Amino acid sequence: MSVASKQGLLVSDSSTTSNNAQRQSSDKLSHVADIDNIWLLPDGVSDLLSEEAQKQEWLRYKLTRLLVSRGYELICPPMIEFTESLLGNASEDLKRQTFKIIDQLSGRLMGVRADITPQILRIDAHLNKMGKANKIARYCYAGHVIRTLPDGLFGSRTPLQLGAEIFGSDSLDADIELIDVLYCLINNLNLKKHLHIDIGHVAIFARLKELAGLSENDASVLMNLYANKALPELKQVCAELPMGNDFYQLAVYGHDMNALKQALSQTATQDKAIIKAVQEVQAMVAHIKSTYQSNVSVDITELGYHYHTGIVFNAYFENESQAVVRGGRFNGEGFDAASQASTAIAEELPSRSATGFSLEVTRLQRFISLNESKLVLVSFADMQGVRSDDNEKLAKDLTTKIAELRDLGHRVVRPLSSEDAPNNVTHKLILEDGEWVLRAV
Repeated sequence: MSVASKQGLLVSDSSTTSNNAQRQSSDKLSHVADIDNIWLLPDGVSDLLSEEAQKQEWLRYKLTRLLVSRGYELICPPMIEFTESLLGNASEDLKRQTFKIIDQLSGRLMGVRADITPQILRIDAHLNKMGKANKIARYCYAGHVIRTLPDGLFGSRTPLQLGAEIFGSDSLDADIELIDVLYCLINNLNLKKHLHIDIGHVAIFARLKELAGLSENDASVLMNLYANKALPELKQVCAELPMGNDFYQLAVYGHDMNALKQALSQTATQDKAIIKAVQEVQAMVAHIKSTYQSNVSVDITELGYHYHTGIVFNAYFENESQAVVRGGRFNGEGFDAASQASTAIAEELPSRSATGFSLEVTRLQRFISLNESKLVLVSFADMQGVRSDDNEKLAKDLTTKIAELRDLGHRVVRPLSSEDAPNNVTHKLILEDGEWVLRAV
């Protein structure tokens, strides 16, 4: 073969090698991209690793135990239900927040829960119909909800929701009990100094709407303006409405009950339902201030969720704009999931007055820290030495020592090889003079 031919071969081989290298490099880049895509999560969805995961489980356990100790029955509704039961009495907002899927067994439409309160309502209605519900029933729960949209700009779409509900009482005492329960939870976490409570009352706006004969469309416009605190636009809209000045004064003086009573019309101030609502707000504020010396404000234009009918309250931590806790009174008009006829069932059952709150556990995590536990690694060399010597006593002593350390709350790892060493090891368990001894690293 000529030199040129040899050179040609060499060039050809070099080209082939270069192409292979490029392909391998491209494959590696593609593999890296695939890995990046695997770890890419949707907006509002995140992993909880190590310490944060432990915080969440610790909070779930501690808070549910406190609720159970106060007589609340712990229940765990399913993550998915048929939409007839899950969304039977839901607002359009809740329906938009709910993921829908097709049941592969029945072909029926199912929803992934975006709020647990409607599920508690269904359970109480069913128990009440079967005669198994207490006349006044207390429930608590803790579980994840899945939402199509986050609550707020940086909110989670998969929060851990914990809550408490009282069914069967229309007394203000039930609302006060829920506030007491909330403060019990917060005080046990030593977070009261961070807490601010905002009190509202849906019945004042609802009664004004009834007195003025307001249409649903006009009421919706007002509610949006209240939510956005748009006073100039609100004043213009109210000028065109019957009793419009009353609706405007709710926004102007809705933080001060005494001033509001003076600003409202005579028709409103003499109405029994409005008088009762104002008194309930004042009583709730007085209770919180006298019992807990806590920060509390009033906002009558805070109208809660679509199903609230009376006292409503939001709890905020520090200067956060999104509430950590939302609660209030609602009518527990029941329905039974097995029936597929929620309206008919609701007509058969008497309305059950109810009040409750839900708390987003994940939002509490940044305010707490767990007690540091030792991370102990057993010496692999000493373990192997005991095994090779066939020393049964030392092997049993090791098992006992590990159990003792774990009972004390320490994390102990028995390595599988000399390379098996987790990060952040704080102590080692080693063999000294025939004894297993704990030594700091």
